[in-house]
Amino acid sequence: MIQTVAVCGASGKMGREVVKAISRAEGLELVGGVAPHHTGADCGELAGVGHLDRPIVASLEDLPEKPDVMVDFTHPSAVKANVVRALQAGVRAVVGTTGLFPEDLSEIARMAEERGVGAIVAPNFALGAVLLMRFAAEASRYFEHAEILELHHNQKADAPSGTAIKTAEMMLTVRNAFGTGNVADREMLPGARGANFDDTGLRIHAIRLPGLVAHQEVIFGGLGQTLTLRHDSLSRESFMPGVLLAIRKVLELKGLVYGLEKLL
Repeated sequence: MIQTVAVCGASGKMGREVVKAISRAEGLELVGGVAPHHTGADCGELAGVGHLDRPIVASLEDLPEKPDVMVDFTHPSAVKANVVRALQAGVRAVVGTTGLFPEDLSEIARMAEERGVGAIVAPNFALGAVLLMRFAAEASRYFEHAEILELHHNQKADAPSGTAIKTAEMMLTVRNAFGTGNVADREMLPGARGANFDDTGLRIHAIRLPGLVAHQEVIFGGLGQTLTLRHDSLSRESFMPGVLLAIRKVLELKGLVYGLEKLL
């Protein structure tokens, strides 16, 4: 069975990479892309894979046919409306855009359940990043003190990253009390100690610089020792196996799945 897919944010760096991956994937067919500022262009030409005769349109409703799945890599200000529009039309959603709040996820979960369709929201689609989160949660059983350092390109719209927030949530599920050690948290400059996640003492530091793609460290400290876990996405290709997995899995789901680890 061929699954048809549309890409919201098809003109962006991640969107173009998704278009490439879908155009080469067995069993998937691209029906078009959504990118209001590039209406009339061809998805393949924009992605650098040649003419695919798949249009870029202004909204999901303008596509030549309704897709089975919508993939969203857009902007935090647009993602919720895109997902709501897709679910209302009975289109499954695979979402890599970060910046959704817990109340947004609750609404998406409710809508997906009511309409009997699947939705997948994943802060990170790279297998190595998913493993890092899993390992960090496991290490949290043994270390009371930890800090998260995430590094992304300077065009990323939200901070901290969705991956860092998801990592912190998984760590705190395992270990519900993190201390701040002997740090008095007297900041000589506001924000010097990073963000205090849910007032637990688990600190998240966000760095934005050109030249970076997506990187994260979780540093644990104990008596006379430290443990550092690190993952680096060196190119956006690293996310594509996870995106394709989610596209194929979402047709089997009813309701929302949050996090790629639940599909592995």
